[in-house]
Amino acid sequence: MRNWFITGGSPGGFGIAYAEAALEIGDQVVLTARRPAELESWAGPYGDRVLVLPLDVTDAAQVRSAVHTAEEHFGGIDVLVNNAGRGWFGSIEGQDESEVRSMFELNFFALLSVVRAALPGMRARGSGWVVNMSSVAGISGVPGFGYYSATKFAVEAVTDVLREEVAPLGIRVMAVEPGAFRTRAYAGFADEPVSESIAEYLPLLERVRAGMVEQNGNQPGDPQRGVRAVLSAMAQDPPPRRLVLGGGGFDTSVASLEDTLADIRANEALSRGSDFPPGG
Repeated sequence: MRNWFITGGSPGGFGIAYAEAALEIGDQVVLTARRPAELESWAGPYGDRVLVLPLDVTDAAQVRSAVHTAEEHFGGIDVLVNNAGRGWFGSIEGQDESEVRSMFELNFFALLSVVRAALPGMRARGSGWVVNMSSVAGISGVPGFGYYSATKFAVEAVTDVLREEVAPLGIRVMAVEPGAFRTRAYAGFADEPVSESIAEYLPLLERVRAGMVEQNGNQPGDPQRGVRAVLSAMAQDPPPRRLVLGGGGFDTSVASLEDTLADIRANEALSRGSDFPPGG
């Protein structure tokens, strides 16, 4: 039986899906949320196998306290799922700087806080899993979501390096990149007007917002199936370094990486030509 620590436990999202999947296989779960009262009726039937904790992941002191409470309650954390996060839309040039910084605080720096709080216990036991929820936008940047994409690219880089650093310590790390999934994350766009300071970008952002509103409730991705895919990937030996979720996300990711590779190879002569000549 494993103990899970999952952030971002809002109803209707991946956090709940992870928790239910873990409970289904007999594990125990600490599920955190900024509004834990929303989870009371959900948690009730699971009894003492679930501990719901209030947590604002952008508060490093709260993160350390929550991790300590989880370790004391269940005896350790075997699987950490960094799921908390959200996205704002806007142009690279015109998006409000406070929104940009808030997005990095939540999607990137908060993730680091949770990882750094959980790793000492995993190191002490010589085992553990870290699952970082990224996005297809962390592989292929999305116009209108440039800074959100940047936070996820940062998550990808940290996850890649962390994987190598902790592998000798018995800890495994995987990035998960969902495409369009049927979660509550899309619902807020209907009530979120475009706030763009530069008129030239307004048509792009209006299209972005309209597309998100139109997709809400029609996304092809099923969070429960997505989480079951992650559990299957974790059981592989060796497990994948990253797992893209959803057919559309898979196609987008492969096409983007192939385009990048082709572009790099097309300029091989220029790349190699920047070295000192042999013997120079």
